[in-house]
Amino acid sequence: MKQHHGTPLPVAPTLKISDAEFRKASELVKSLAGINLTDGKRELVSARLAKRLRTLGLNTLDQYLDVVREDKTQEELVLMLDALTTNLTSFWRESDHFDYLANTLLPKIESKRPGEIRVWSAGCSTGEEPYSLAMCILGNMQNPRQTKLKILATDLSTRVLGIAKRAHYGAERIKNLPPDLRNKFVKKERADADGEIFSIDPNVRGMITFARLNLMEQWPMKGPFDIIFCRNVMIYFDKPTQAKLVARFHGLLREGGCLFVGHSESLAGIQHDYRYLRPTIYEKQ
Repeated sequence: MKQHHGTPLPVAPTLKISDAEFRKASELVKSLAGINLTDGKRELVSARLAKRLRTLGLNTLDQYLDVVREDKTQEELVLMLDALTTNLTSFWRESDHFDYLANTLLPKIESKRPGEIRVWSAGCSTGEEPYSLAMCILGNMQNPRQTKLKILATDLSTRVLGIAKRAHYGAERIKNLPPDLRNKFVKKERADADGEIFSIDPNVRGMITFARLNLMEQWPMKGPFDIIFCRNVMIYFDKPTQAKLVARFHGLLREGGCLFVGHSESLAGIQHDYRYLRPTIYEKQ
């Protein structure tokens, strides 16, 4: 291997966190966003938040937590959570959920209650999930002209919601979409230095309402929803927080409506009133 001689590369300064500071950070994040920072996350907190402290000219985690608490807009909370969590998503992620929706659930909904289908994508990140839901339902409806589709897509992060609303994605993002749906609902917008950019059909976009929502706070919507997707969100919560959340989802689902959770999640060990249909899919009885 060739040796490199010259000025050494700068090493990013680490953030030293005391036991008391980490405890305060954990309590604040839990109270504001429901996220459970266990002791094993201390190094992650140190590494991920050091940049925010440098940006704001702060020296200690305590100082930073004061900024988060005092920010009534919650924008700094959003930036902190963006740093601590992963917004990994793609179109048609965990594809068996969309297969079940198209082949089993959608025909059942249409036969029981034609006219309107209401869906909530909770923790929608950069928009791939709600757009996938819209395409899946529109592409498989028996009576698309007689059925109105309304999708609510929420996330705590204003940053990811901004990306979702723009509805522009690179080729890598859309590669898993079924070709028939991609041809019908996605068009090539342009090609630039970063590659090809694709946009979502305006009709699909018009069926989705994007809104900022903290799942730990009051929910302004009333329901009832036929389908709720809350995938790869509850992995950040402890069991009591998960139990409260799935109970609240239950209250907003229509009888026979379904809750979908991520493949690394389940309702095992949680007291709930759902009927288990298959791994990660539950029905309100």
